[in-house]
Amino acid sequence: MGLFDSVLGTVLGNATSGGAESPMAQALQGLLQQHGGVGGLIGQLSQGGLAQQVQSWVGPGQNVAVTAEQIIEALGHGKVGEIAQQLGVDHQQAGALLAQVLPQLINHLTPNGQLPAGGAQMPSSDVLGAALGKLFGGAS
Repeated sequence: MGLFDSVLGTVLGNATSGGAESPMAQALQGLLQQHGGVGGLIGQLSQGGLAQQVQSWVGPGQNVAVTAEQIIEALGHGKVGEIAQQLGVDHQQAGALLAQVLPQLINHLTPNGQLPAGGAQMPSSDVLGAALGKLFGGAS
């Protein structure tokens, strides 16, 4: 998994030190904005066939894993393609990165198994960068 860790470290860039300028942080911020926040993204993924998995990410306990193909199907080929281009990776790698990052990110952004106040609240760039830094501080 060394190559995957290398790609992950590259696309996370500054996020591992708490910054939000990394390509991955920008892609995630755009994904959240497009869906109106955490609640909207959860809704999109759930409607895309990942309701059981997403529920595990929000709720307490172990996060159920997803595959790149499941993420691509749930978000759509076009959206994952945009993210792939933004990250400078191929379509499949973007799906794999999202499959690794989204469960942990959603888990982190839904403390105590609940959506943030307001349900669809957008995390600030600082909050997103700090979450990525905390989640993937040792990834690079």
